[in-house]
Amino acid sequence: MPPVILPAPCDFIFNHFNSKLKKSLDSVAPLTTKKINVKRVSPWRNEEVKKLKRNCRAAERRWRKNKNEINYQILCEQLKIYNSTLRNSRNSYFAKIISNKKNNPKVLFSTIDHLFNPDFNSSQRTPTDSLCEQFADHFRGKINTIRCDILSSRDMILNTSEGSTVPEETLDSFVLVNAENLKKVFSTVRPTTCLLDPIPSPLFKTLYGFFEAELLYMMNCSLQSGVFPAAFKTAVVRPLLKKSNLDCNNFNNYRPVSNLPFLSKILEKLVFTQINDFLNDRQILEIFQSGFRVNHSTETALLKVLNDIRCNWDSQKLSVLVLLDLSSAFDTVDHAILLNRLKHMVGLSGAVHNWFTSYLSDRTFMVSTDTCSSKIHKMTCGVPQGSVLGPVLFNLYMLPLGGVIRRHGVNFHSYADDTQLYISVSPDDTRPMDALFNCILDIKSWMAENFLQLNHDKTEVLIIGPEAQREKLLSKLQAFSLCPSLQVKNLGVILDSELGFIQHIKHVTKIGYYHLKNIARVRPILSRANTEMLMHAFITSRIDYCNALLSGLPKKNISPLQLLQNSAARVLTKTRGRAHITPGFTIAALAPRVLQDRF
Repeated sequence: MPPVILPAPCDFIFNHFNSKLKKSLDSVAPLTTKKINVKRVSPWRNEEVKKLKRNCRAAERRWRKNKNEINYQILCEQLKIYNSTLRNSRNSYFAKIISNKKNNPKVLFSTIDHLFNPDFNSSQRTPTDSLCEQFADHFRGKINTIRCDILSSRDMILNTSEGSTVPEETLDSFVLVNAENLKKVFSTVRPTTCLLDPIPSPLFKTLYGFFEAELLYMMNCSLQSGVFPAAFKTAVVRPLLKKSNLDCNNFNNYRPVSNLPFLSKILEKLVFTQINDFLNDRQILEIFQSGFRVNHSTETALLKVLNDIRCNWDSQKLSVLVLLDLSSAFDTVDHAILLNRLKHMVGLSGAVHNWFTSYLSDRTFMVSTDTCSSKIHKMTCGVPQGSVLGPVLFNLYMLPLGGVIRRHGVNFHSYADDTQLYISVSPDDTRPMDALFNCILDIKSWMAENFLQLNHDKTEVLIIGPEAQREKLLSKLQAFSLCPSLQVKNLGVILDSELGFIQHIKHVTKIGYYHLKNIARVRPILSRANTEMLMHAFITSRIDYCNALLSGLPKKNISPLQLLQNSAARVLTKTRGRAHITPGFTIAALAPRVLQDRF
């Protein structure tokens, strides 16, 4: 058992540690200003390639001067060596990029797209301190507006005492970690560097052995004293344009991406491990909540909902699916309500509850773009985005919602802040519709009590069943101010009223052919192995996403996916368009089976 550590001023030891690291780095590699040449050069043109190019130029001048056969042969030989070396250098460069980014398709494709589309200019605003301040005011104002709207629309006083009793089994203290557990957590956390980190995270991970004892003492000091260090409570927010084709002058088109200090994620991961074990052992989490949980995914959530809907169809009943959407749900979480819920519903007490109180209190953020930044602003609500504990805290905050829905006998399934309500309805008996409508009203009231706001513009309704029977429910839904659609997008999958998934398959193939076209452009300079990585990253990953939902569909429905896979195999194996592609699948190894066999 680890030795008991006496309480120490937690903030002091963390600040002292960061200060020592920063001074050490500044003494070895002080900050300097360097002027960067913006001239575009091909990164694969190394010194060897440049030297061979100079040799070609010299051979060309000799040939133009004398015009004899020997100089011409020398020029041809030099050109052959130069072109071969340039091609190998370029292939090696792209192979390195693909190998390093193979697990990050977004970064991989953006890098390749940037290299092969040099004329593409993404509109960006010039970073200034004033611009960062405007972003900070916008992000704060958005949350304040939502909370003010909720306060003005509520017709009851907030009740923070949902329960006055504490569960029999509580977690009142953390288990102190040992060196082995700390090293394991340290190796699994991604080395993302924050602006507030004293030294780059990759460098810090390589020097871990020198700081292991000191890190172990600091982490256990925080766990035992129930204090989260103040140095880790500031988030650096970077505004990220949601889509490259959106107007960069409209602040609503930006998403705030938070970045926290590296050591704070280590400490949060240590706490998360113990909290998660406690929640799982006592089965506290909502059974129909699939967000941020092991062995739960968007596919398992959709499979559960779709299976129930198909059972209703087999019973000659219609299904009404309502997709609820919340506005900035993670940012409007009320700290007092969350802490009360952690104590009375989850069973956190003592040093553990004190630690979470310290974790949520006095948090701040600053907006940073390039070398410019805003002032530091306070955060009075919300779970820290970009954190390890933020998602599980949000799930615990939403715990009572399941009971609200169950009181009305309505089926539901949630994934983070996306909640799906669905009922089975007979065309001649619309009483379940009344229960659904009353359930939505109660959900709205509960969310207002908990400072959560339903986004009516993004809340969608879908009636699933035969077309003739669906029309009988339209008037009932319209009386409840619910406007059903012919198709909705649910967790990345387009569902339609007939469950034929035609629009979803069209959407997948459209994006797949777009990426395939870009891959085909760079195929001549890529090796077979690197091209296969791109195919898996951009083509087969999209075909495989939630493909279990397509089970039982007619072959004509899924044939576009088969054609996309055939085209990908042709590009990979350089097979002619008129050639039979089935042998290519064995060579390409794009998939163990063709789509017809899979479904």
